[in-house]
Amino acid sequence: MAGEKNLTVLLSSMTGALVEGVFVFVTLKDMSLPANIKPKMMFEEAEGTTYILRKEDAEAAKIPFEFPSRMITLEIHSSLDAVGFMARIATDLAKKNMGVNPVAAFYHDHIFIPDGREEDALRVLKEIAADAMSQT
Repeated sequence: MAGEKNLTVLLSSMTGALVEGVFVFVTLKDMSLPANIKPKMMFEEAEGTTYILRKEDAEAAKIPFEFPSRMITLEIHSSLDAVGFMARIATDLAKKNMGVNPVAAFYHDHIFIPDGREEDALRVLKEIAADAMSQT
C-alpha cells in the first residue's frame, strides 16, 4: 500500500493528533532497557542506542534523558519518499522558534516538539493545511 507523494495533497489533507504523555530521548551504550519499558522508537548509532521513552519510565528507571517532548502523529499516509513534506512542517515550526524531531514510520510521520508547545504546534499544522487547501 503506497503512501501519498503529492505535496499539496499531503499538506492540505494532514491533521495532527496529539499522543498522550510526555516523551524523552535517551541513549544507552552497553546497557539495555529494563524489560518493563517499551520504547516508542529505537535507533542504533555508533555512539549508542537512542530510545524514545515515556518520561515517567525513564525517571522510574533512573535513566538520564533529554528533550521532554510531546508527540504529534501526522494523520496522512505519507510515502517514505515524499519530497518536501517534513521540510515544510519543520520550516513553519522553526518560524515560531520551535525545534522539532521528526520520526518517519511506514504509514505516518510523527513529530516530537518541546513539552508545553503542543498547542502552538497543532495550530501551525492547521495553518499549513489551510494554506495548502487554499492553493488547490
